[in-house]
Order: sequence, then structure tokens, then C-alpha cells
Amino acid sequence: MASTLNPTLLTIVPLAPLVGAIAAGLFGKAVGRRGAHWITCIGVAVSLAISIQALLAVLDGARFNQAIYEWMQIGGLKMEIGFLIDGLTAMMMVVVSFVSLMVHIYTIGYMADDPGYQRFFSYISLFTFSMLMLVMSNNFLQLFFGWEAVGLVSYLLIGFWYTRPTAIFANLKAFLVNRVGDFGFILGIGLIYAYAGTLNYGEAFARGSDLAKLAFPHSDWMLITVICICLFVGAMGKSAQFPLHVWLPDSMEGPTPISALIHAATMVTAGIFMVARMSPLFELSDTALSVVMTIGAITALFMGFLGIIQNDIKRVVAYSTLSQLGYMTVALGASAYSVGVFHLMTHAFFKALLFLGAGSVIIGMHHDQDIRNMGGLRKYMPITWITSLLGSLALIGTPLFAGFYSKDSIIEAVHASHLWGSGFAYFAVAAGVFVTAFYSFRMYFLVFHGEERFRHKPFPGEHDHADEHGHVHVHEPHESPAVVWVPLVALAIPSVVIGAMTIGPMLFGDFFKDSIVVDLERHPAMEELAKEFHGWWPMALHALTSLPFWFALAGVATAWYFYLVKPAIPSAIARTFKPIVTILENKYYMDWINENLIAPAARAIGRGLWKGGDEAVIDGALNGSADMVGGAAAIGRRLQSGYLYWYALVMIIGVIGLMTWQLWAYLSGGIGR
Repeated sequence: MASTLNPTLLTIVPLAPLVGAIAAGLFGKAVGRRGAHWITCIGVAVSLAISIQALLAVLDGARFNQAIYEWMQIGGLKMEIGFLIDGLTAMMMVVVSFVSLMVHIYTIGYMADDPGYQRFFSYISLFTFSMLMLVMSNNFLQLFFGWEAVGLVSYLLIGFWYTRPTAIFANLKAFLVNRVGDFGFILGIGLIYAYAGTLNYGEAFARGSDLAKLAFPHSDWMLITVICICLFVGAMGKSAQFPLHVWLPDSMEGPTPISALIHAATMVTAGIFMVARMSPLFELSDTALSVVMTIGAITALFMGFLGIIQNDIKRVVAYSTLSQLGYMTVALGASAYSVGVFHLMTHAFFKALLFLGAGSVIIGMHHDQDIRNMGGLRKYMPITWITSLLGSLALIGTPLFAGFYSKDSIIEAVHASHLWGSGFAYFAVAAGVFVTAFYSFRMYFLVFHGEERFRHKPFPGEHDHADEHGHVHVHEPHESPAVVWVPLVALAIPSVVIGAMTIGPMLFGDFFKDSIVVDLERHPAMEELAKEFHGWWPMALHALTSLPFWFALAGVATAWYFYLVKPAIPSAIARTFKPIVTILENKYYMDWINENLIAPAARAIGRGLWKGGDEAVIDGALNGSADMVGGAAAIGRRLQSGYLYWYALVMIIGVIGLMTWQLWAYLSGGIGR
């Protein structure tokens, strides 16, 4: 007999972090630093415990889809808070709450000396609440609330150190770029309500076949294609797809725990989750799927190239996130939604591990983030070293590691797709394997192996103070405290084993049967994968003879040779291909284009709408009406002066006018006769 899901317990899942956020944020002085982290950690732990219980119930066949609270009803429009708990939601709940809990614990050590300690815990708990509301929603209104809430809190977190101009610029950039995506997203939701007449997922999906028969007004485009592309524009903003990716690398201005929370399991995966949830609509438009696949392929390959030339340890991992989000998006475009979500899950663990590992290195290096100043940290930070190695092996898709099962499945799914753009997408994700392996192990070798460059830093930073002789004081690296490395170990375990444990039920079982819809007749990628899958162990053995494995091995070997054996080679290549390096250093000039072309054009359009539309037309019409009324009133005031002689004069003029009119009428009548 299937288990049941208690709506009261489900309501506690998002509310527990919210209570912690309120306590730490509004009563931070009263509860103190210890109280702030205890309250917020307990709140997220409660969410995790109930989420695990919900996942077990879902595995036993339980489902939940109903409104919890009706906010208001306007005509046929119901605005509700409701939960939809199925395989997709239950998995996301566990991943979000688990990674969030690890980040909360890690923050106790990482932010120990920060004056904004309570405020930080309030923000990350509020972020967790927002993300849980997003993934648990059963309607577009609540989805949009969670969508905007994570955007707002990310703005607060990226700009947490608000005294830094770079942080203020970064959070404003993230906010504005996401507004561009959100504009498309709300248009898509508006079209769904306009033509389906509902904001409920199930009801909207049930009308999908009817929407697929309609054309967008005054165009040859199919309505369903326009809806799906508008929704995907929202995903491009949140999940940082080209060209709306520019905000994500700059978000590194926030503290490292935020980088892990935003880039691993929460905000940037919201777009991936949303497209997977909307699979009943996306399956009706091959054009939309091709757009999704092509954008994802561009992001996967070209953002990976940028990771090669980064020297900030957090930015290397950030560009890795961009590239891996591209992989997930490619899978969605190939109708392999379950594979994309599977990679979302595995990526959440090993990417959170890599970010928190990077933060541990930053602590050990006394806030130096330049990997060119590191080297040889393996013997000083053994736990950070081994966990970072495990995370890197998972990221590059090493057989038996979590990332291998999801990444290899994406490559195979794209190869089996017959949609337009699948050829380029296959090239991009296959070539991206080499690129990912190269920049990942470039960072790994420069940080943990080779010469101990921290003793004579070639690139001193803002925290390095030289004496009168120009010598920088050497800080001996050290392992981070247990409150920092325990979350690393906890994240390293699923980074290794979770892929092999879950690939069968998640991709080829019934785990997503009620969550994801695929038209296997038109989009046979998953069917092709199922024919070739014979278990997690045979898949790992077979991979040893596959092209992606040799690409990954080549990337690692090249990084080893370039940065440990012949470190002069990268400099020589950079000099030889200086124009290409310049393009990469300027990030394809996307920031320059945005700041010097798009922003001035948008400013000019806005000024034109302001001066021409608002002031000239709207204000002109309103002010013209007011002037007309004022003029009429002025005339009226003169006529109604209150002076007797004025009234007598008007009466005389009136009598004369009346007599003149009568005389004219009489004479005209006489002449006519």
C-alpha cells in the first residue's frame, strides 16, 4: 500500500527555513551569533528530514497535488498556494535542503569573523525558503513568486559586502540581467493563462494539445512555440545561458558559501527544473526544443573555453558551472529531460563540493584566491586536497563517479536525437569533455601540486602587505577547521556514489513517470539510451573504450604536462595566439557590447519613451485637459464676477442680440415672400 503525504508536514518544509531567516534577521542581536546559526541550521535540517521522508513516500507510490491556501479568486482566475509532490519535486527538495544544510554548517567556520554574521544566515535561510517554494509549487503564480524571490535574495547575497564597489556592480548586474529573462518568463505565463484560462500546472498541461493547434496572432508562428520560447528566455536568465550568462561569473563577489548555494543546487538550476516541469508543453514544439539545444550547446562549449584562462579559483569553478548548465540544457533540448535533471542532481553535489573546497583553500591561503600564488598545498591541506580531487574527477566524468553517469548519458542522448541542431550540439558536448578536463585539472595541479609559490607570490593581492624591502610576509597554509571540512566530506560521498546508485530508476525506471512527458515516437533519444543500458557497472566498463573517456584523459594529461612538466608551454601558446587569448580575456566582449551598445540603446529608447511618450503624449494629454478646464474656469470666473454693472451690461447685450436676430429673421422672411 502506498504511503501518504501529510500536507501539514509539507508546509513545514519551506516554512522552517523562513522561521530561521526571520529569527536571525529581525532578532539577530537578541539571539546572538550562536543563536543565529543554530536556529537556521535546525530549520534547514527539519526541512531535509521531512524532504527525505517525502522522497521515501514517493518511492513507495505516494503523490500529492492540491492547494494549501487560496489567496484570492478573480472571476475564473484562482490565486493559490499549492504543492505538487512527485519524483521530480521530491528529488529537488532533498538536493536543495541537503546542499543548503552543508552550506549553513560550512558558513559557521567561513564567516566566523564577519560582522554581518546573523544577516548572512538570515539571507541563506531565506534563499532556501524561496527555492523550496519554487520547486514545490503546483501553479505558475507560486512558481513565479519563488522565481522572483530567489532573484531578490541572490541580489542581497551577491552584494553582501556592500562596501565593495565591485560587489554592488555585480549584484546590480545580476538583478538587471535576470529581469530581462523574467520579462520573457512572465510573457510565457501570461500567454498560458490567456489561452488556457488557468495557472494550475495540470490544467494547463491538459490543454496543451489545444494550444498546439493555434497560431500566434498576426504571425505564422505556432502559439505553443512562442509560449515555450518565452518560458525558456526566463530559464536563460536564471540558468545563465548565452547571452544572459554574463551575471554569473561576477556573482563571485559574494562570500564563497553563496557561490556554492547559488551555483550548485538552487538558483541556477531553477531554469533547468522549470523546463523539465514544462515537458508536456515543450514536447509539442520541435522548434522550441531545437532553440533550447542550440543555446545549451553554445553555452557548454564557449563558456568552457573561458575557464581555461581564469586565475581566480572561484571564477574557474564559476565558468565550470556555466558549461555544465549548458550540458543540462542540451539534454532538455534533446527531450532527455530526466537526463538533464539527473545531471542537475549529480552536479549539485560535486559542484557544491568544489566551491566549498575552493573556499577552504582561500581560508588556508589567508584570503588569496589567485591560483598562480598557490602550489604544493596537498601536504598542508590533506582533507581539502582529497575532497577537491574527488570533486574534480566527478566533474570531468571519470567512470564510476557521479558525474560520469549523467554526463555520458547527455552525450549519448544528443547523439541519438534527430532534431535540428543536434549535430552541432553533439560536437559541443563531446569537445567540451576535453575542455572541462583541461581547465579543471589545470586548477587542481596549480593549487595542490608543483612548486610552493605562496612563499614568493608572483602575483601579490590586496591582502598581501610588503615590508620596506618589498618582501611579502609568508602565511603558512593550514587545513581548515572541522566545521569547514566536515561538509566537504559529506558532499564528497554522493559525488562518488550517487550516480551509480540512481541511474537505473531515474533514467530507465518509473521515478519520473508522473513528472516528465516524452513523445518517444517523435523524440526517441531516451528509448535509444534504454536499449543500450545494461547496468551501472557495464556502463562504466564500456566507457573505457568510448571517445568521451579518452577526451577527458587527454585533457588531464595535457594539463599535467603544461603546468607541472613544461610550465613554459602555456605562456608560449598565449604569445602565439595572442588575439584569441585577448578575446577570451575580454569574455567575447559580451560585457563591452552590453555596456557600450545595448545599454546606450536601451537608455535612448527609455529616454524617448520618457520624453516622447510619457511627457509629450501622456503628460501632454493630461496637462492639456487640465489647461482646457483651467481656461474654461477662468472665462467662467470673469463672467460670474459679482458686479451689478457687469450683469446689466451682459443683459443689455443679450437683449440687443435677441432683437437683432428677430429683426433679421423677419426681414429675411419678407424678402423671401
